[in-house]
Amino acid sequence: MTIRITIRDADTGSKVEMDLEEDNSIEETIESAASYWEKEAGAYVLRYGKKVLRGQTTIGMSAIRDGDLLELIPDPEGGY
Repeated sequence: MTIRITIRDADTGSKVEMDLEEDNSIEETIESAASYWEKEAGAYVLRYGKKVLRGQTTIGMSAIRDGDLLELIPDPEGGY
């Protein structure tokens, strides 16, 4: 099943919409968004409400739903 989410760049406030599959990983989603804004993917995480998302967790496992807004933020633990 495909869901459409919006990702907002915390640095600039600009937004991009993405169509994702439930088996897409958070890491793939971060890489796509970071690439769109020409950022270093390893230095960023996604914030969903109060949760920080990263790694191999899938969209389906993370409770993200169609129409949700996520934020691309610098990794508070420092990137790799």
